[in-house]
Amino acid sequence: MATPGNAEIISSVLDRITAGYVFPRRAAEVDRALRARLAAGEYDELSGAALCEAVTGHLQAVCPDRHLRLLWQDEPRPLTAPADEGAGRAAFLALMRAENHGIHRTEQLDGNIGYLDVRWITDAREGAHAIGAAMELVARTRALLFDLRKCRGGFPAGAAMWCSYFFPDDEVHLNDIYERSTDSTRQYWTLPYLPAPRYLGRPVYVLTSATTFSGGEEVAYTLQAQGRAEVVGETTGGGAHPTARHPVTEHITVTVPTARTVNAVTGTNWEGVGVQPDRAVPAEKALEAAHGEARERWGQR
Repeated sequence: MATPGNAEIISSVLDRITAGYVFPRRAAEVDRALRARLAAGEYDELSGAALCEAVTGHLQAVCPDRHLRLLWQDEPRPLTAPADEGAGRAAFLALMRAENHGIHRTEQLDGNIGYLDVRWITDAREGAHAIGAAMELVARTRALLFDLRKCRGGFPAGAAMWCSYFFPDDEVHLNDIYERSTDSTRQYWTLPYLPAPRYLGRPVYVLTSATTFSGGEEVAYTLQAQGRAEVVGETTGGGAHPTARHPVTEHITVTVPTARTVNAVTGTNWEGVGVQPDRAVPAEKALEAAHGEARERWGQR
């Protein structure tokens, strides 16, 4: 099979963005801007990762959406039909299982302060027992440090499950997600049943970094907006839009945000601005700062 040229690659990328991007007007602006650059020959001498980097920069210059980008992978991957959403979901679930459903570390720190280091937000159904096991281990601590500094994303329903542990019942409206393709909105509320005790009546500190992204940001933003957690660390990456992945070649994938999150309290989200910490400290000092405060104010002496 012949290797597609840059014109074909970029045309395919723009077709996917125009058809699926959650804001159609912005998609049209992106299409015009990049086709003009293509016609001017700006991509003629580029290939591979350099092409992806340049196109991503130009996409985000017109539409500053951190999820809107081209990804390069050195190892070729089979071209899956774009409509086969199940294949992408299955691959991500396999990653979650291999990564212990994102739960990297659970610990009881000095002063009986709980600590959770979560790197991915897993699927609510597949990861429910893993989340429950982690929450069971910190259930009797006096305060909780929820470390999302290395959390890179995950599933909206998993974010709702994590958040549910910090509220007493199923009556808290967390957020909505609007989907362009169906012109429909799905509401996310706290869950009525959880496989471990809820973490109530005790403080929660969420630790963030500039690396915290997408699903990790959703948990931090939701708990902060509801007044249920104090965010300690750095402003997060600023990616709030659920995203579909479309293979363009065996090495290039375009990610297209197809939906948008609307928080039930703020009426907006963290896209482009990130989650702003209540207490701004460098990411590498966030754990020390939060633990020190939690131990001083709430810990056992």
